Amino acid sequence: MKRRLGNIEAHPISRVEWRHRDELHANDYNPNRVAPVELSLLKESIKLCGWTQPIVIRSNGEIVDGFHRWTVSGHAEIYELTDGMVPVVVMADQATRAEQMAATVTHNRARGTHHVLRMADIVRDLKDKHGKDDAWIAKHLGMDEEEIERLYDATPSPQRKRGADFNDGWIPDRSGVGG
Repeated sequence: MKRRLGNIEAHPISRVEWRHRDELHANDYNPNRVAPVELSLLKESIKLCGWTQPIVIRSNGEIVDGFHRWTVSGHAEIYELTDGMVPVVVMADQATRAEQMAATVTHNRARGTHHVLRMADIVRDLKDKHGKDDAWIAKHLGMDEEEIERLYDATPSPQRKRGADFNDGWIPDRSGVGG
C-alpha cells in the first residue's frame, strides 16, 4: 500500500533552523508550569541526548511551544553545548492569536501524563533487571527517594519483594468480652 505524503515541505518540521536563544521571547499566556525537579531533568535530557525537539515560534520570535526548553537553554551547561543556539520551527504567521494560544495548550496537553503503574514497572525493571541504584534512578528519572520507594513497592501485596514475611499482626477477640 502506497502512502500519500502530501506536501511534506509545507510542514514546519521540514524547516528546522538554528537561532540564538536571545532572538526568542516568551508569550504572555502560557498556562504550563514545570517544577524545578522537572527543569533539572530537562537539562539532563538535553545533556544526554542533545536537542531532540525544536522550539515552535512565530516569525517575530515569540514562543508558541518550548518555553521550558528555551529557559534551560540559558543555563550555562546547556548554553555552552551550542553557543546559545537553539533549534526552532516557525509556525505560520497567518494563525490568529486564538489559534496560537490553542496551539500552545494542545502542544502541552498532547504530551500526556505518566501512568503510575507503568512507572512502577520501569523503576522495578531498572533496579531488578538492570542493577540501577536509587541514586542513578533519582538522577535520570528526576525522582526523590520516597517516590522511588513507593513506585518500587507499588505491586499487589502477595507479589511484594521487600520487608519481612507478613503475619497476622493481631487476632481479634471473638469471645465478645473484649472492647
